[in-house]
Amino acid sequence: MSLAPASDDSAGSTQNGERLQLVSFIVAGEEFGVDILKVQEIIRPIEITRVPNAPEFVEGVVNLRGGIVPVVDLRERFGFPSREQDDSTRIVVTEVDGQVIGFVTDAVKEVIRIEREVIDEPPELAVGIDAHYIRSVARLEDRLLILLDLSAVISTEETEVLNKLEGEAEAPSVS
Repeated sequence: MSLAPASDDSAGSTQNGERLQLVSFIVAGEEFGVDILKVQEIIRPIEITRVPNAPEFVEGVVNLRGGIVPVVDLRERFGFPSREQDDSTRIVVTEVDGQVIGFVTDAVKEVIRIEREVIDEPPELAVGIDAHYIRSVARLEDRLLILLDLSAVISTEETEVLNKLEGEAEAPSVS
């Protein structure tokens, strides 16, 4: 499913900065959100090719319309117990600092628009996830939504490793 922001000015950050449009998804029972403008598309799991010497949180790479995209398991990255993929599992394909990366999630919940006034700084102590991954927390009527800082989920050094993995996956094998 490709995501195209709504045609009105409420897509992503508005010019007056009062609303955000987010994609929310579930990982280990927790709800996370990312700015819809960072999301290229959401896909069902496809065949993932493992790459030698990849960090543990990297599932491997996928061929997405001719492009090689590294896939990161958010459960592994955040230190949550692993689980088998099922019909709800989705890969959220994003762009992080110029690098296209897929993030495996348990499920994608919704596209949501929120007012900036419901967004708070991240708590001092985040339970179950490193606080540096958290950009902020949105207080919704019936739940909290953890807004991720995708640049912190994948560090600059790790982005370089993912670029190398991408290159290795594209290189022809030599026998």
